[in-house]
Amino acid sequence: MSLWVIYTMKKGLYLIAFFMFSLLQIPSFAEANNLAPEEITGARTINTDTAKFLINKGHSLIDVRGAVDFNNGHIPGASHLPVKNEVFSPDNLRKIVAQDQAVIFYCNGIHCMGSSIATKRAIEWGWTNVFYYRDGFEGWKDAGLDVKVNSDSDNTY
Repeated sequence: MSLWVIYTMKKGLYLIAFFMFSLLQIPSFAEANNLAPEEITGARTINTDTAKFLINKGHSLIDVRGAVDFNNGHIPGASHLPVKNEVFSPDNLRKIVAQDQAVIFYCNGIHCMGSSIATKRAIEWGWTNVFYYRDGFEGWKDAGLDVKVNSDSDNTY
């Protein structure tokens, strides 16, 4: 076999290996783009310990997930106001918490965009004391904290 043929075959194998490696990276890239932002301008990002502290102080907590998720389990004391629904409005938010009072938004964790969307909207609508609980319900459960399960659809939209 000539040196030219060997060189061409090697080059082809390198190209195939590079192409395969590139394909393997696509799911990781897509997954990274589906992470909730770490920070929201105008809000304070909080962890589970801080969320628990603020909830214990009586600050409003809003679960922005859908009704099925909320009824299957939520943080005790949470109000339900789903962000992917027309009920997520300034008027309905105002029924839960005044614009100058502290409010905490959460959803299903870092792979859920709901709490970041709700946080941004609340800030746009004039809420000034907004907390973004990025770790959300998954972070709460992972910490071994209590959850409430609804037996019916009370308190949900």
